[in-house]
Amino acid sequence: MNRIKILIVDDDQNICELLRLYVEKEGYEAIVVNDGVAAISAVNEHNPKLILLDIMLPKLDGWQVCREIRKTSDVPIIMITAKGETFDKILGLELGADDYIAKPFDTKEVMARIKAVLRRTYSDEENQKLVKYDKLEINLTNYELIVDGKQIDTPPKELELIFHLAKNPNRVFTRNQLLDEVWGFDYYGDSRTVDVHVKRLREKLENISDKWSLKTVWGVGYKFETK
Repeated sequence: MNRIKILIVDDDQNICELLRLYVEKEGYEAIVVNDGVAAISAVNEHNPKLILLDIMLPKLDGWQVCREIRKTSDVPIIMITAKGETFDKILGLELGADDYIAKPFDTKEVMARIKAVLRRTYSDEENQKLVKYDKLEINLTNYELIVDGKQIDTPPKELELIFHLAKNPNRVFTRNQLLDEVWGFDYYGDSRTVDVHVKRLREKLENISDKWSLKTVWGVGYKFETK
């Protein structure tokens, strides 16, 4: 299962690095280019799921890049620019941009916009309730865990936990993140709850496949590691 690719296009190396760090921290794969021509090539080569596109670029500006991309692709585009005039926003949206953020920006706001645009654009994928790997199938529609072709009785929270980890392969989650995202913000239990559930899952999943495993990241939390 591949990570979602996000293309970052900006000629400012510091901004690129900042966005790359935040994008990768959220579990996405970042692809960075610094001019308009490279942006169009990167779209064709990497097929990103979303583009963060600066307007003031060398070789081709963001308007031209957006126009070219829209000839062949509906990939969501968030325009990022130092210009904040209404005219620029309208032009960007008329050319097919999905959202618009003016510099200086708050990185958390950019990440919130990315998630919102991805959710709108790929709602069917976001709501998909089935994850498959070698000898492993996790189905949240009917709450089934299939291991090596056999259905394994699994309590709902265990199933939701392994689904959440497997849906975000190779991303490390802290115990508190898992409590928030699997149990919910209103859960007041101990973080050792996660350890107990992982231990039970390991008993069901260990040594099933050499292509994936449920890993402990010492001092941090857990991840579903794929090879």
